[in-house]
Amino acid sequence: MSDTTHLRASRRAFLGLAGGAAALMATSGSPAQAARVKTSARIVILGAGAAGAALANRLTARLDGAEITLIDGRPEHWYQPGFTLIAAGLKPAGYSVSGATDWLPQGAKLIAEYAAEIDPEANRIVTASGQTVPYDYLVVATGLTLDWAAIDGFSLDMVGQNGIGAVYAGPDYAAKTWAEMDRFTSTGGQALFTRPATEMKCAGAPLKYAFLTDDYARKKGNRGKVEITYAANNKSLFGVPIVAEKVRMLFGDRGIDVVHDHVMTAIDPGRKLATFTTPDGEAQLPYDFINVIPPQRAPEVIRNSPLPWADKWTDQGWVEADMKTLRHPRFSNVFALGDVAGVPKGKTAASVKWQVPVVEDHMVAMIEGKEGTAVYNGYTSCPLITRVGRAMLIEFDYNNNLVPSFPGLIAPLEELWISWLMKEVALKATYNAMLRGKA
Repeated sequence: MSDTTHLRASRRAFLGLAGGAAALMATSGSPAQAARVKTSARIVILGAGAAGAALANRLTARLDGAEITLIDGRPEHWYQPGFTLIAAGLKPAGYSVSGATDWLPQGAKLIAEYAAEIDPEANRIVTASGQTVPYDYLVVATGLTLDWAAIDGFSLDMVGQNGIGAVYAGPDYAAKTWAEMDRFTSTGGQALFTRPATEMKCAGAPLKYAFLTDDYARKKGNRGKVEITYAANNKSLFGVPIVAEKVRMLFGDRGIDVVHDHVMTAIDPGRKLATFTTPDGEAQLPYDFINVIPPQRAPEVIRNSPLPWADKWTDQGWVEADMKTLRHPRFSNVFALGDVAGVPKGKTAASVKWQVPVVEDHMVAMIEGKEGTAVYNGYTSCPLITRVGRAMLIEFDYNNNLVPSFPGLIAPLEELWISWLMKEVALKATYNAMLRGKA
């Protein structure tokens, strides 16, 4: 098959895929299809991001008379899956920015400040200004906190200077990171990529950016002037063994070096050295370009509440939750959603898409005096970019089983143009539909 014929076939396949996705979106659990339930329940959602907005829209459609209140002090909504595209110079910083209220349903109330105290015994939230907000049902969807202070010597004002990048920090920082990566791949030197030892959102993102840096250096004809090292926090490159092996092979093919069991703790921007803890003691690695990713934890208000697990993730504070229902086992009227949920998988927007209907089902059932039936199986998705124009669409569950949404069309461990388009084109439309409660 010629390249032109293959490209046409791929385009036809993608158009068919997009049509299938649209059909699924129209029929996959839209709350408008279910009978509305009359209730005067007071529902508080901590966080108006992806999970909070999506659930608020679905509950508004399902419940007649409920008082739905969201509490979140951030005025902007960030489309976080776009950060890597911004940091690759493919999208402007504004691509990932919209207003938080743009996505909230009419009738829901937003308290535009952060929570300062959570009291699940008294069923109330206290906001930063001292306002007390009682609830009958609470959904914790705050997202997580990037613990930049845990990297000694680092501050965000360093990003975009002297080879320092930080893709996770936000849209503007992703754009600054791109400027440094673009400069580095023109001049050459040592690139260093890290990931923290904590749980983290989109754990494939550090790998993507290593691949993209390699790709840009090659496109500029400068790969011979660039050395790339990936510092893995443990002995694996990805949580799913078969994917970890595929990435290991690709890194080997691309000449990306790997050091294992390295957890970054400090940076010396003057000497351009990063410090790591390792099983053999402290180690330092040089860099001319580095993507800094800090430890990631639940927000302080969560960590200081009775909600986190007491016997695991104690340094991170994720909300205790049943892995199938996302309900808190000690406070039955409390649910966790998204990044802050203390479940083995699920810190991606794709996970949110599958978690929200589960929480909706169980909460509405509780309001009706029934038992919910929906189950979250740990589904998560990572469009793992391996170069501009190619990606692997990795989808898996709690048991690390690959669970492809389009078997026969998208092979999860192949670098495909269609998988790239899913990331660059289709994903944001699906994400926006999710925010509206439509997917």
